[in-house]
Amino acid sequence: MLEVYWGALSFGVIFAIITIFFGDIVGSMFDGIFDSLFPEPWSEPVILVGGLTSFGGTGVILESYTDYHANIIVILSLFAAVSLSGVAYFVYIRPMKGAENSAAFFIKELIGKQGEVIIPIPAAGYGEVLIKTVGGNTSQIAACNESLDIPAGAQVVVRAVRDGVLYVSRKEENVEELV
Repeated sequence: MLEVYWGALSFGVIFAIITIFFGDIVGSMFDGIFDSLFPEPWSEPVILVGGLTSFGGTGVILESYTDYHANIIVILSLFAAVSLSGVAYFVYIRPMKGAENSAAFFIKELIGKQGEVIIPIPAAGYGEVLIKTVGGNTSQIAACNESLDIPAGAQVVVRAVRDGVLYVSRKEENVEELV
């Protein structure tokens, strides 16, 4: 049985080494082709191979350093594999999947967002506004919705988007301060 444990442990170590050195190349080559093979979150290759590796490692240690019966060692090794895979999933894989964000956005999503004028917007021209988005800040070309001059530093709200240009108006608090 020791050979089985060594085989599982060796496979896991070799898989880890190959993944470290060639993971990006292999990942780009197959680009999601295996995603349909692993539809369940617990069936991710890193979880399965990690479980197999911990099964082998636990088996080698228990076989070499204890006098337990072979069946007990198999049960303890399986328990260790499932436990360590569960910990890896809940501590590493699951939080990382939740952390995957994209900086991409649709310009139409900016309607209703607040921003700051960074290049003054003339009444009959274009300026630039800075708006905070999920992925960071974005500066966009803007025009005034009401044909008014808007100075740099003014707070604005995006009212519409046409032809890639944000049409903005000043925030209500700022308008009241001017009166």
